[in-house]
Parts: sequence; structure tokens; C-alpha cells
Amino acid sequence: MPTQRSPKSLGLALACLLLALAGCTSLPPKTADLPGRQAGTVTVSGSEGQVSATAERTALQGLVNEGRKDLVIHHLKTLVATGDADLYQGNRTRLLVDGPATFGAMKAAIAQARGRVLLQSYIVEDQGVAAEVAELLLARAAQGVKVAMIFDAVGSITTPDAFFKRLVDGGVAVCAFNPINPTKRPGYWGLTHRDHRKLLVVDEDVAFTGGINISRVYGSSSFGRRGQPTGEGALDDGWRDTQIELRGPVVPVIGQVFEATWREQGCKGELGQPAAKKGAGEPGTRVVKVLASDPRDKDNRIYSALLAAVDAAQVEVRFTMAYFAPGPDFVTALRKAAERGVAVEMVLPGRSDSTLAFHAGRSYYDDLLSSGVRIYQMEHALMHAKTAVIDGVFSTVGSSNLDWLSFVANNELNVIVLGDDFGGEMKALFERDRAASRPITLEDWRRRGLDDRAMETLGRLLERFL
Repeated sequence: MPTQRSPKSLGLALACLLLALAGCTSLPPKTADLPGRQAGTVTVSGSEGQVSATAERTALQGLVNEGRKDLVIHHLKTLVATGDADLYQGNRTRLLVDGPATFGAMKAAIAQARGRVLLQSYIVEDQGVAAEVAELLLARAAQGVKVAMIFDAVGSITTPDAFFKRLVDGGVAVCAFNPINPTKRPGYWGLTHRDHRKLLVVDEDVAFTGGINISRVYGSSSFGRRGQPTGEGALDDGWRDTQIELRGPVVPVIGQVFEATWREQGCKGELGQPAAKKGAGEPGTRVVKVLASDPRDKDNRIYSALLAAVDAAQVEVRFTMAYFAPGPDFVTALRKAAERGVAVEMVLPGRSDSTLAFHAGRSYYDDLLSSGVRIYQMEHALMHAKTAVIDGVFSTVGSSNLDWLSFVANNELNVIVLGDDFGGEMKALFERDRAASRPITLEDWRRRGLDDRAMETLGRLLERFL
């Protein structure tokens, strides 16, 4: 069974090409190192736009009332220190674990579309659940709904052109991000600039984002009925991933992320207008921030926010991460957090679809373990989630890995959800992943073989291109 494709799985040849084309890439500087960097401001918006100062205080007080008052205030201040904290109140969130739950929710949302559907994915395939999504998009387009799709030309490199042509012929507006062939859409080409975002927006009713591509590898769950690993055959059939469903004022904001990409890429076709919102304008209580990063930005907003949150952590740092090769500054932040008594834990892949990226991350294990960081490897399934929960009040779900491509080469999209209530859900999910993973001890790690050590050295050398 073929595995999910990524620029990583295109092999060493592509890595060498990236080396030649982008040899001067570097990670963004730490926030404290940015000259003249000023703390931002807090703005809170709801269903009717930016709220009054009184309503803003009420929204922030609601966060505090969830619990862990001091930690909420501390991380809100930290978030402001990295730039403006443009927050959206009144949202409802739902964590979706693995493919079946995610695609079930996404397909149900598409089926209810009345005005438009916006779909953006690094990988769009033509088989399995991906084919089911395509049929649903065609059905909605036939009913007069405006449907638009952006796919990455590298991520979807093996998907037949005939698949996308059928969508176009069926009324779906389709656009390849930075086509590999520069003659396909002159003026829009950049082999090292990829679109790694995953999002779905249906009218102004619901949005989804996270790590899940439109791919057949998500046809089954990485966990069995009772939350246990599905067993020996799970690597192909069960990819462990996380998506978030959002309803409320943040939905059109995520739609604007899609619209901006569509304009910037010179994509053809009408996006239409979303139908009027169903039900209440503010269906929940969650406070959410959207982080959309672009390698052309002066500094990466996702990297800066995560690094600042780790630096500010007081109790615990928990990452569940598909590709971990974040560079020395981030590793230092994790080590310092552990050394000052913060419980730093990470669930990382026990195997991967990218050998070099896998070993690049493992080249940091000795330093991390020596500092007290606890590492767990998931081996029953292929770990592909990109989530974090810090101090139980700062949570993020999105497309960005902790690796150089995410920080300096890819368009990425994460959402931050503030507060203890959602943080509790994230902690529970982390604990389930941790229980299904194998702890790595420093003693065991230092007994690894020479072959592994050699691959780690090679991975570290090529880290910024993986």
C-alpha cells in the first residue's frame, strides 16, 4: 500500500535540489533578538466585528474564570509580546482524531453547503476517502454551490491531471499552488515555496484545519474501539493525526486565509459568497487566534508564538509532532524549560515516511534527554499530528511541524485556543497518545547502533532542507 506523499518522501534528490536553490535559508530570530520589536495590542472580535472595551474585558474575564487565572494572564501577555493578539470570541471547537472522524465531519459539512465551499490541502489524492470528497464537491457544484480548491503542486505531484480536470469540468474552481512547470501559470512559480496548509471552510458556518490531507491513508483510525493501538498493521492503515472543527466568528477569518492565497496565486474562477450564518452568531465560548505564516514574512508568526510560549512555560510543555527538526534555538528553549522544573514531554514518531527528517530530529535526543525532557515514540501508527498544549491554557492545532520547511519554506496555518477548558481536552488527548507510545530513556538511547548515529549526522547536516 503506498504511503502519503510529501516533499520528504520525494527523497534525497529533491533535498539536494533544495540545497542548491535555497542554501541561505535561516530560521527566524527569537523575538527578544528582533531589533525594535514592540509588544502588540489585544483586540477581541465577535460575530459583529471588534467588540467594545467592556465586552473585551468580559471575554478575557471568561478565560480567567475557566481556571488557572495566573497562567492564562501570563500566556496572554506572552502572546501579545510576539505581536498583536487579534482574538476571536464566541467560538465552539471540536477535536477530531484521525481520518474517519475528520472526514465524516468534513463530508457532513460539505453536504450542507448553501453558498460556497473552500478547500485547501497540501495533498489531494484521487482514491479512497479523497475520491469520496471529490464526488461530494462535484455534487454540491452541480447544485449551484460555488466550490474552490487549492492544492500544492509538489504535494499532489502523483495525482493524475485527469482527476483535477474532471473537477473543473464539473464546475469546481481548481488552482495548483506554484505549479512545478512555470509555463502552466506564468508568474507563479517557486519550487521551494510550498503550500502546506490544510483547511476547509463551508459558508460562514464551519471551518476545519489541522494536519490531515485529502488522502487515502486516513481511511482508518490509529486507535481501536477502546482507544488502544490497532496493532501491527496500523502503519499503513492508521495515521495518527489531529484536526479541529471551529464554529463561530473565527470561521470567516479562516476563509480570508484561503481568499488571500487565491488572489496571490492568480487563481481563476469565482469564489462566490458564503450563505448567511445558520443559528446563533456566537455558538460557543472559546477564544481563538489564527496564525497564518508565509516564508516571505519578516518573521514566522507560528515559530515566534510557539518559541515564546515554551520560553514562558511555568508548569508543563507537551508537544505531539510529526516532524521534529526545529533547529538549535527551539531545542535550547525546550532544554531550559526542563532544567527550570517544567515538565517537558513530547510524543514523536517511532517511524516515519521520511528517513532523513526522522533521524535529524533524533540527533537532538541525547541533549534533550540529558536535560530532563521526556520523549515517547509512537510506533503502532504513523504519527502525523502537529499539536501542543502549554501550561494547560495555551493550545495549538495546525499544519506546521517543528521543522525548517515549516518555518522557512511553507505556507502554514495554525489556530491557538486559549483557556483551561480546551487545554484539558488537549491534555487528555496527549495522555492517550503517551500511553500508546514507548518511553525513550537516556540509557537506552545511548546504546543505539552506529548505523543510527550515522543517519543522525547526515540528517542534521540536511536538517534545514527536510
